[in-house]
Amino acid sequence: MKGLVLAAGAGRRLRPYTDTLPKALVPIDSRTTVLDLTLANYAEVGITDVAIVVGYAADAIESRVPAFQKRYGVTLELIHNDKAETWNNAYSLWCARDVLSQGVLLANGDTVHPASVQRALLDARGDGRRIILALDTEKTLAEEEMKVIWSEAEGVERITKLMDPATATGEYIGVTLIEPTAAADLTEALRETWARDPHLYYEDGYQILVDQGFRIDVTPIGSVAWVEIDNHDDLARAREIVCPT
Repeated sequence: MKGLVLAAGAGRRLRPYTDTLPKALVPIDSRTTVLDLTLANYAEVGITDVAIVVGYAADAIESRVPAFQKRYGVTLELIHNDKAETWNNAYSLWCARDVLSQGVLLANGDTVHPASVQRALLDARGDGRRIILALDTEKTLAEEEMKVIWSEAEGVERITKLMDPATATGEYIGVTLIEPTAAADLTEALRETWARDPHLYYEDGYQILVDQGFRIDVTPIGSVAWVEIDNHDDLARAREIVCPT
């Protein structure tokens, strides 16, 4: 199984950092970025073969590949998204379609979380599960979160930001285990998603699968500190998590 990081986004709400850096390289402290934390998580759970989808300011990531490989003992492959500045992440994940067939542990390049999340997903493998989402079932939800309704009988029934938070089982935190047996179906669902509207999320591709009767499962992450970094307030929270006083 490979690691897969979506790190093509521009992160305009994090300027001036992202004037020259992709969001995944915004500094958390003097030595650490989100990409550092993600690669460290993969290494901790024994995944050392990692693909990174790059786009905006791709050269900034490319220039750090030797240092990342040495620091974390990983082998990195860069996949280029030529539409990263104008299209959303459904297309970004579709760009990585050739590695999906190997099975991947996917992480969004803007999510700070502990390696226990990856471990929980790996521990949840088996029993025919093909796609497993990391789910925060403890957080109080609001409008912006990627919310999920899940049941034991049906698996994921709905995944979208556009639902009443009170009806949701929890929040998808941007980390997914994708088995090789899901690759072909997911690739086609992602193609349908960006072809319909290039501004859609890859989670909209997950919803296409669900609507087709494809079961998607979840695993709760427990009570852990994590944050998706969209703006400067989120970045401040990430710094509290990584560098507690």
